[in-house]
Amino acid sequence: MGELFCGPGGLALGAIRSEITTDRKTFRIKHAWATDYDLDSCRTYSRNICNTSPGSNISHSVICSDVRQLNIADLPKINAFAYGFPCNDFSNVGERKGFNGKFGPLYTYGIKVLNVFKPVFFVAENVSGITSANEGKSFEKIIRDLESAGDGYSLTPHLYKAEDYGVPQIRHRILIVGISKKYGVEFKIPAPTTVNGPATVRDALENPPIPVEAANKELTKQSKLVIERLTYIKPWENAWTADLPQHLRLNVNQAKLSQIYRRLHPDKPSYTITGSGGGGTHGYHWSEPRALTNRERARIQTFPDDFIFEGSKESVRRQIGMAVPPRLSEIIFTAILKTLAKISYPNVPAKINNSRAKAQGRLF
Repeated sequence: MGELFCGPGGLALGAIRSEITTDRKTFRIKHAWATDYDLDSCRTYSRNICNTSPGSNISHSVICSDVRQLNIADLPKINAFAYGFPCNDFSNVGERKGFNGKFGPLYTYGIKVLNVFKPVFFVAENVSGITSANEGKSFEKIIRDLESAGDGYSLTPHLYKAEDYGVPQIRHRILIVGISKKYGVEFKIPAPTTVNGPATVRDALENPPIPVEAANKELTKQSKLVIERLTYIKPWENAWTADLPQHLRLNVNQAKLSQIYRRLHPDKPSYTITGSGGGGTHGYHWSEPRALTNRERARIQTFPDDFIFEGSKESVRRQIGMAVPPRLSEIIFTAILKTLAKISYPNVPAKINNSRAKAQGRLF
């Protein structure tokens, strides 16, 4: 498998963990190459996916480069491909410039990979807001381009809710699975595993407890004012819904984001872990008046404790917040392998928030 915009390796970890056995043969996915423009992400990916030793150079199969400077035709041959193309211009938070932004057009580099290597299958990931950007026109074009790339792909886009698949976090993302039409198979959405009993943050952070020697556990320094404010905020409340004394209230007249100083609820999944943002956006423990550590964020994203992130505390926070939860990734890649092997598995109809496509009766 090759990967563009690989980040720290959330998609990749799930991919290389997926495995099926049939007729006494075992099928799995092997890393071939990956690329990202962020050096810390490349170091993290290299260390955990390629097993390079701490402090060593990045693996030769991990290319730290701006995708616009990458010579795709010179990359090693692959038959599987993944890319979580940059979502900044499609996110519900921000200006949502779509194709008119700096990052919107970068999905086309994945199209180039598909045209050059014509892999058996691919997985593309983005935020749920991509389906409504530019009144749905951006998503329609992306779908058309992916369908016609290579030798043609049968697509199954779906709005995945990570909390329905054992991830202790409310995280909704569009993932598009494409399988070459030459194989005559259709990917079906794997059925949710925890829809009636989602994993909670208490389970994620306390069962078992995070080891003392675990990496990426640095605490965020909190001011006395923030600590005092948090003592008034109950689990699942935020700076706007809590009953705060006047001197602890925020003087904000614009949009009041619900995650500002919002505390987790121990018996619910976390709200979405983000990769950036200023004061009040770090995610806050339900009983201790503090922000989450990066190791706690990593657990909520279902990264194992031995997955070590490289870089500064803020860089690690960004890497974790931008990643695909490995547990969800593994479920999807396992379903792809079963689809190719024609092994049935519990599935549900695809769901996608694209009213334009629905209105036109478009079938993906």
